[in-house]
Amino acid sequence: MNTLIIYDTTFGNTAQLARAMADTLQAHSIVRIVRVDEANSLELKETDLLIMGGPTQRHRLSLALRTFLDRFPRRSLPGLSAAAFDTRYHMSAWKSGSAAHEIASRLKRTGASLIVPPESFFVVEREGPLEEGELERASRWALEVFEQCEARRSLRT
Repeated sequence: MNTLIIYDTTFGNTAQLARAMADTLQAHSIVRIVRVDEANSLELKETDLLIMGGPTQRHRLSLALRTFLDRFPRRSLPGLSAAAFDTRYHMSAWKSGSAAHEIASRLKRTGASLIVPPESFFVVEREGPLEEGELERASRWALEVFEQCEARRSLRT
C-alpha cells in the first residue's frame, strides 16, 4: 500500500506528528511525507491512503492547506481513503476551531472517503510544545487509520 502524508506546520508541532505517523506506518506501507508547500506537483494516482494535517489557525485550516485543497475539483479523488488531523489547544472545538474538520469536509467534496473521524492533537501553548503523550497517540492513531484502510481494501477484493 502507498501512503501519502501531507502536512502544514507553523512552529514544527504538526511536522513532529506527521513524522511520528510516518515512522509508524513505514513498517506496513510505502510512506511519503511531504510539506504542503512542496506538494503542488504531486500526483495522487498511486496513493492508496492520504493523511492530511495542519495547525488550527484562527479557528480554521492554514492558507497553504486551503490553497492546496482548492486545486481539486469536486469528485476528482473518488474512492481515495483519507484521514485528517490538526493541532490546536486542548479545549472544545467550538472554542478553538478545528482545521481537521475543515480538511475532512474539503476531502469529502473531492470524493475521498474519510475512514476515521477527524482527529486533534494538542499543544500546550501557541508555539508548542505538544502535550505529553501526543506523539505516541499520533502513532497509535496512524496505525488505526492504516488498519481501517486495509479493512476497506479487503472488502473491495
